[in-house]
Amino acid sequence: MRPVATLFAAALACLLPRLSTAAESTPLPSPVFDAALAGTLGADEYGMRKYVLVILKTGSKAMPKGPERDAMFKGHFANMKRLADEGKLAVAGPLDGVDGWRGLFILAVADIEEAKKLVATDPVIANGEMVAEYHTHYGSAALMQVNDVHARIARKGF
Repeated sequence: MRPVATLFAAALACLLPRLSTAAESTPLPSPVFDAALAGTLGADEYGMRKYVLVILKTGSKAMPKGPERDAMFKGHFANMKRLADEGKLAVAGPLDGVDGWRGLFILAVADIEEAKKLVATDPVIANGEMVAEYHTHYGSAALMQVNDVHARIARKGF
């Protein structure tokens, strides 16, 4: 069995330079490219766009359980819905809380400064329950369809 594996590896080594050269010189066009959809989603020629990734971490002012905390989180969910409805929030969700990492937002905004202004409107940030860390992100423009698809598959809302 070993000689067969060696022979296969040698044949593959001979083919790889030819395959990679062909792939580099002949980009494959997308057979289903939808220019209108790409434009609607803000996609560049690779189907990608700029986002800001926001990591929500535990802040220094944990609010105790009770009606105020419940109201703060109700406002947090309402704020996320508002941002999603405005086309600014592409993805959001909780994290496991390990090392204080509580959640994330992927915002479809031009830069970190704009993201900071939007995140500042969230009650968990305003109350110090969480703090935000910001990173630029280049990802698929298809993320902009997550909220529409999610609305069609969720049986319950927040």
